[in-house]
This record gives sequence, structure tokens and C-alpha cells, in this order.
Amino acid sequence: MSTEHLKTIEKRLLWLSHWMIHHANHIRPKVDRIKVGGHQASSASMVSIMTALYFSALRPEDRVAVKPHASPIFHAIQYLMGNQTRENMENFRGFGGVQSYPSRTKDIDDVDFSTGSVGLGVAITSFASLVQDYINAKHWALDRPLGRMIALVGDAELDEGNVYEALQEGWKNDLRNCWWIIDYNRQSLDGIVREGLFDRVEKIFDAFGWDVVRVKYGALQRAAFEEPGGDNLRRWIDKCSNQDYAALTFMGGKVWRQRLMDDLGDQGDVTALIDRRSDAELAELMENLGGNCTETMRDVFASIDHDRPTCFLAYTIKGWGTPIAGHKDNHGGLMNKSQMAAWQEHMGVAEGQEWEPFATVADVEALRTFLGTVPFFSRGTRRYSDKPIDVPAIELQSDRDLSTQMAFGKVLDDLSKGDSKLAERIVTTSPDVTGTTNLGPWVNRRKLFARHALSDAFIEHRIPSTAKWEFTPDGQHIELGIAEMNLFLLLGAAGLSHTLFGERLIPIGTVYDPFVCRGLDALNYACYQDARFMIVGTPSGATLAPEGGAHQSIGTPLIGMSQDGLAAFEPAFADELAVIMEWAFDYLQRDGEGDPDERTWLRDETGGSVYLRLSTNSIEQPVKRADDDFRQGAIDGAYWLRKPGPNCEVVIAYQGVVAPEAIRAAGHLAGNRRDIGVLAVTSADRLNAGWTAAQRARARGNTLALSHAERLLADLPAHCQLITVIDGHPATLAWLGSVAGHRTIPMGVEHFGQTGTIGDLYRHFGIDAESIVDKVNGLTPGRHIQLVQD
Repeated sequence: MSTEHLKTIEKRLLWLSHWMIHHANHIRPKVDRIKVGGHQASSASMVSIMTALYFSALRPEDRVAVKPHASPIFHAIQYLMGNQTRENMENFRGFGGVQSYPSRTKDIDDVDFSTGSVGLGVAITSFASLVQDYINAKHWALDRPLGRMIALVGDAELDEGNVYEALQEGWKNDLRNCWWIIDYNRQSLDGIVREGLFDRVEKIFDAFGWDVVRVKYGALQRAAFEEPGGDNLRRWIDKCSNQDYAALTFMGGKVWRQRLMDDLGDQGDVTALIDRRSDAELAELMENLGGNCTETMRDVFASIDHDRPTCFLAYTIKGWGTPIAGHKDNHGGLMNKSQMAAWQEHMGVAEGQEWEPFATVADVEALRTFLGTVPFFSRGTRRYSDKPIDVPAIELQSDRDLSTQMAFGKVLDDLSKGDSKLAERIVTTSPDVTGTTNLGPWVNRRKLFARHALSDAFIEHRIPSTAKWEFTPDGQHIELGIAEMNLFLLLGAAGLSHTLFGERLIPIGTVYDPFVCRGLDALNYACYQDARFMIVGTPSGATLAPEGGAHQSIGTPLIGMSQDGLAAFEPAFADELAVIMEWAFDYLQRDGEGDPDERTWLRDETGGSVYLRLSTNSIEQPVKRADDDFRQGAIDGAYWLRKPGPNCEVVIAYQGVVAPEAIRAAGHLAGNRRDIGVLAVTSADRLNAGWTAAQRARARGNTLALSHAERLLADLPAHCQLITVIDGHPATLAWLGSVAGHRTIPMGVEHFGQTGTIGDLYRHFGIDAESIVDKVNGLTPGRHIQLVQD
């Protein structure tokens, strides 16, 4: 691999990335009077590493999560290879232009993993490697070469706790084919990284079975160490503090000389070693750390001939090769116009040639020929696809009291008994709550995944247990520890399997609903990448009443409503859940374009992920319902459980497990000859999204656009009043009054709960049938109805 070509590419990437940032901040007209930003220094420290990686080490099957602040280098690579446009580069961080951080869904170039929230792009690579092994172990998988899942890591990202949670999970699951390349520039946003920190971090990597490769010295430094006096220079470098090294780098060769002579002068050989170099050459030598040497990084990457997880600690200079190198303020700093003008002259880029990919290249044709042979780019963009899987009919009816959590387990158990392709592609996972979220029957039949079979001592010794859990390469459940961040990172990786590895999976994760909040950053990250998965939050609300407020979720319905890329449902009955799950398995696989569905004005053509908020509270099930209005309404977000008449005074709209309270209240209110409607809301999220979509459509000239929510409430008289009730935050349904202007009284939970029975807490929060009746009584003076206990 030509060192000359790599050095040429390195120089071009350094220039193009920095010019893109400079253009956005100092040349493109400013509209908002704020700095556009772009992290020039953080890009510069990565340029040698990324040059060696992309143009020497990578193969098409490899996948890379790029450090967020190295985004400009990544886009410069794609621009050099013809995968990004000049128009987008000129519009860096502008509307529709190159994104601030690599984005699978918003950038046009070949992004493997979106990054932005630090630490998550690092950790997802380990879970992607696990998913790759999972697929590779299955009989239905195509024979494809295994790739390395690679993260380019800022050293400050190692402060993120989720990184260490992922290390532990990787060790438990026999992680392999994973590289983390740490840009060890020892500078973060607020200061210099503490001395000796990586000595501690390295021990953590070693404890979890990673190989650690320190890349401290570049080729120039290693050659200097071989000269007489070189040992003393090496010892001085090793002892120099991070702050001193950064400050000396910023001040340049003359100051380097003075400091080295003060510390090492008059030692004969060392003085001669320093004197043989000009100030510029001395600065180049001292800044030639391993991570800033393309030749060194190329050779280090090539030396890895195994599949063990490997951490490369690459020492770098933040801002390497630029006038702001080493300055402690350079994280968010930018070269000013005069600095850029001087640097442009130094880089040899002629005025008017700033955007030319091959400006300053002596032999353009030779470089083009070389680029045409780079393995990583040999297949063009590397997005796979896999055709959708047929979804079998899912029917679930019960003549006894049943919870939605039990119904969920029953649906999966029924699927596990069959031989459908859908069942074959389902992979389940849970953060140490597999049994208590009703995945147990599925796991008993479909087993747990491990690359090598592991026996169950309880089975061997014939000890009775409901959990007959066997680890095998054929298993379809991935066991996780209790960290919810890892749950969502695994769901994100598995939910991209069709595009990363060409094999579609149907990932299903379960978690205690209160602890959805513990993984929110990773949930948002997974949705931002357009990963496709089903997350089941159960038990929810006040269901775990005896365990107190810490195990009772309040705001999760609002999370479901506000999270982009996630359709949230909270069914009350088993038959609703069956309808929703059958729809959801198809929805997870959609990837189309086109006009919104005019029934709801949702963009269901493009699909997304699904969140089910379920309960352990068993309730009486309705008689068999098979009408189209019920089935379609359950999917669209609501249907009339009790249709209102023309003179309806009150509608009780409920979502989820409080259904019996709403139904009982309606029954007693109706006994006083009020015209009462009962609206069963299965998804406030989809109702609300359809309503806002219809409003946008009307604003754009489509006056006939009408949402499902508007159709449901259209015939209610103006004086009709809405009572909304949910075992969750009342704002979830409070907006319903705005659809047609009806007065609305929202009921729900706004404060932490406490221990007690479900009945105790429902009365405490005022969401029981008696409280609903009291609310209705209070709406109309003189009209009071006493609720009689059944």
C-alpha cells in the first residue's frame, strides 16, 4: 500500500474538511448571527487514523461508527470518492446539507451508524458484532464474510457510563470482530484529560478480554529514538504532562527547541539530535505521535490477524497540522480568516481551487487509479436489503380475566409453536426481566443464543424449574444484564440487520415500563437511525402497586407520543393486542414512500418501530369482536366501545388498563338516562399524529383532509363534554378536546405513587370509577349520581 498516496489523501482530507467548516462559518452568508461550528481541531486529530483505516484497512463488509466530531473528515472522504456532492458540502450544517454528525437517514453518503450522542456510537458496534454472530449461526443466513464492527472514539467519550456497560455485556456474550480506535488527544471541551487516566481504562479493557494496542510514536519519532540520544528524548516525551505537550505544540518549533534544550541540552548526543533539525522539522518530529502518522496506523491495523476485540489507543495532537493545534480552547474553536489564509498558502491550495478534490495533487491520474483499487469502496455503497416477511394471522380470545402482559406472552408462545418465517426471524431480549415480562414460554421453546452450546445444570440434575433455558447457536433469545441502555442499543443494532447484514430480524425487547426512562438516549438513538424493533414496556402504571412509586410509570405514554419513529400503543384487551401485534409485525418491515394514508393522514407507508405499554392487571375480557371498525380502530388509535347518541352529554375516553373503571362509570351514569359515549383509545400517539398531519395537509391546500380523531368526534354535539382517563400522565389524552372544541376534564397520574393495592392507588389518584362519576356530577350543577357497588 503506497505510503505516498496515503499521505496525499491525508493532506486532501485535512484541507477539504477544514475548508468546509471555514466556508460555513466565515464565507456562507450568516442568517442567525451564531457560530455554525464544525470542530476543526477534533477532525484534524483523526485525519491520519481515518486515512489509514478507510484507504488501507477496511473491507466492504466492515462497518464504522465515526466519532461525531470527526464528521467533516468522513464527509471529505466520501466527497473525494464521489459519494457526496459539492452542493451539500457547501451547505455543511445548513438545511438539507451535510449533517453536523454522520446520519444514516439524513446524509446521502455511505453512513453505517449514525452518531451524535457521545458513547452510543461506540457501544452499538459491540452489539452489531453480536447480531452479526447471531445471524451467522442460523441455517437460513446467506454465506457472507464476517466484518469488523469499528468505532472511532473520542477519548472524552470514555467518560460515558454506557461504554462500560457495553464492555461488560460484550464479555458475557463472547464478543469478537470489534475494534475501538481511541483518538487519544487528551483534550476535551472543558479542559485537558487527567494524567494517567488511560492506565486505569486499559486495565478495564484487559479485564473484559480486549487486546489493547498502544500507538504512541510515529515513524519519525521511532527513527529519532534510534539515533544517539534518542532514548533520552523518548523518556522526556513519556514524562511530559498532557498540558505541557499541548501548550508546546501550539507555540511551535522555536519553543520546542528552547524547552528541550533547557531539559536535555548539554548531553552531547541529545543536543546534536535537536540541532540537526530546523524549528519546523523539530515541530514535525514532536507532533509525529502514532495516531498522527498514517504509515504507523496503516501498519498497526494490518498487524491484527485475529478476531478478538481490540482497542487501539492512538496518541494524537488535537488540531494536528493546523495553526490551532494544541491550544486548550480549540475544541469548539475555529481558524479565523487570517489564520485560514496563511494556512491555505501553507497547504498550497490556489485561490478558486478550494473545493477541487484533487487540488495540489502532482499526479492526479495515479491517485485516481489508486482510489479505484481501495477495497472498502470497491462495491460502491454498502446498504443491503431483505424482502419483507409474511405475517400470519394472529388471533387471541379469552373467556377469562387476562392481562395484556399475559396476552403478549401468549401471542409469542403461539408463534413459537409454529414454523412460520416470522417466528424464525424473531429475536427477543430483555434486561434481566425475561421471566417477569412473560417471555419465559417463548424462551423455553426457542432457547437462548450462544455461539457455543452451554448446558443447563438444573436440567442435567433434573431439578424442577419453569425456566428450561438452554444456550445454543439456534437460540432466539439474547440474554442481557440489567442495563437498559444495552437493551436499546441491541434493539437498534438488530433492527438494522436487514441493511447492515442483508438478513431481516424482527427484534422484540421487554423492559419494566418505569425503566424505559433509563434507556431513553439509546431509544432515541435507535429510532434516529430508523432501526426497526418492538419494545414492550410492562408492567406499566400503578400495576406494581405493592412495590411503590419507584416501580410505577407516569410519563411513559408521553414518551411514546413524542418519540419520532416509534408508534406507541396501550391496549386494554387481549383482542386489541392481537390486532395491533399483527399490524405491527408488518409495520416494522415497511420502507416505502408516497402520500399519507387518507384514513388517518399518517405516513404509514414508511413504517417504523413500535412501543407497547402493557399491564399485569388482569381484567374481564369482552365478547368476541371481529368487525372491521373495531380492528381498524384499534390500529388507527381509537374506536367507539359505546357509541354516543345524537344528544350525548358526556364521553369517557380512556386508554389502557383503566378500561373497567371507565366502563363501570359509564354504566352507572347511563342508568340516569344520560347519553354516554365510551371511546376506547388504543394509541393516543397515532390519534394525535394523524390529527396534526391532517392539519398540515389542510394548511397546504387539501381542504378535505380529515383525520381519524376528527371523524370519531365529528358528530358529538358542541355541549358534549369529554372525560379522559389513563393510568399515566393526564396530558396524554387532554388534547382530545382541541380536536372539535369540546370541554375536556383530564384524569390521570401526576405524582409519584406509593405502596398499596391497585384499588388503593386508583382511588388515591382519582382514576377509579367513583372518581369518574364524581367528575361528571361536578360538570352539571344539580345532577348527582351515586355509584352503587356491584
